[in-house]
Amino acid sequence: MLVKFNVGEKMKISTKGRYALRVMADIALNFENVNVSITELSARNGISDKYLEQIISLLVKNNLLISFRGANGGYKLAREPKNITIGEIIRATEGNLETVACLSSDEKCDKAEKCLTVNVWIKLEKIVNNFFDSTTLEDVINKNIM
Repeated sequence: MLVKFNVGEKMKISTKGRYALRVMADIALNFENVNVSITELSARNGISDKYLEQIISLLVKNNLLISFRGANGGYKLAREPKNITIGEIIRATEGNLETVACLSSDEKCDKAEKCLTVNVWIKLEKIVNNFFDSTTLEDVINKNIM
């Protein structure tokens, strides 16, 4: 699955990606404390339990969260907030980030070699990926984005 930011349309990340980032930030606020349950996360973030389970499953599968079972069960970050990037979270839930379809490995444009604008899209993709990969959960919870 790929997130495609098609120029001409709004650049959109789905609710899955947005909610994943929101939940990871919520858990990051309590990084040193107890495990957080789906019920707690659902209530605090206004996300249905069922949808949240799907999102958390992807985050666990991608080694961003650790799952604990039992009476004190729940979820905890797999690493410190400063060691988890937004890029990892978005890719875990959305797939690779691509700004335009013509740069996709699946849809490589046969005109790319002669295209006058391809470098614009390559640079935009690098900027987007660099932003996501250089911004950590710690930055998010400390509001150090700009």
